[in-house]
Amino acid sequence: MGINKQKPGPGPTAQTSAEDLAAIVASLRLSREVTHKIRHRGYLRELPSRAALVQIRDGLMAAIFPSHYGCPDLTDETIDYFVGHTLSRSLTALTEQVRRDLLFLPPEQQADPAEPEAGRIVREFAAQLPAIRGMLAGDLQAAYQGDPAASSMAEVLICYPGMRAIIHHRLAHALHLLGAPLVARLLASIAHGETGIDIHPQAQIGGRFFIDHGTGVVIGQTAILGENVRLYQAVTLGAKRFTADASGALVKGEPRHPIIEDNVVIYAGATILGRITVGRDSTIGGNVWLTQSVPPGSFISQAQNRQGGGE
Repeated sequence: MGINKQKPGPGPTAQTSAEDLAAIVASLRLSREVTHKIRHRGYLRELPSRAALVQIRDGLMAAIFPSHYGCPDLTDETIDYFVGHTLSRSLTALTEQVRRDLLFLPPEQQADPAEPEAGRIVREFAAQLPAIRGMLAGDLQAAYQGDPAASSMAEVLICYPGMRAIIHHRLAHALHLLGAPLVARLLASIAHGETGIDIHPQAQIGGRFFIDHGTGVVIGQTAILGENVRLYQAVTLGAKRFTADASGALVKGEPRHPIIEDNVVIYAGATILGRITVGRDSTIGGNVWLTQSVPPGSFISQAQNRQGGGE
């Protein structure tokens, strides 16, 4: 008895003819160079590289916490060599990324040439790394002491997304202050993609800062946080409204995010908007919507906020 064998039919093809491909490439060039040209100052092609910054970030974290983010088999004899080699390689790569960042500054702020200025910024950044590590050690202790689920500080350091986001922020904030805003913003974006926590690198955050769980936390550009502040997941420290100029364009850089004073706890889902102040030693309950300042020692819950006429 014979077996009928069917010939396989022609499958779907992803091939594009050379003629069609050439037409697409030409149309993309027209859009890129003429119709929808968005290149900085019309010609700049050199951009900081996200992929390069991921590698630089890995190197910096390994230099700051070598056993946790570097090599788990280091000894007292090898650890300084590892840190020095890793740091040298990472700072050299960072200098090139900062040089590219400086090309995007307004012309009146640009150094000519950019290479010496990039070197200066990275040298000053490197000199701050011990102090940054000290800040991070305080953040780490606050997380360990503030979370009964934490079994060790090593667990917090390698497992907690909030801690990872804070490491990125401390590095990015230093670079932003030194004059590398685009590199700093890219580091913040990398952290956001990995942790779900979005902290603008310009935000000012005091010591012993702890984000528990973390997913969905947003901290805006001009926010100021004091010492020993604790946030839970889905907290937003955002802007209430945006000022526009006479042409209708939004005014950039003006203070528009909250000030959170020392020893404040903000529970999950709270939204705090505008240039308001949450006084020290206050507690903001879960899912509160707050658009007006509260004095030190306040406890704000959903019900109290509604009764108080909060927006």
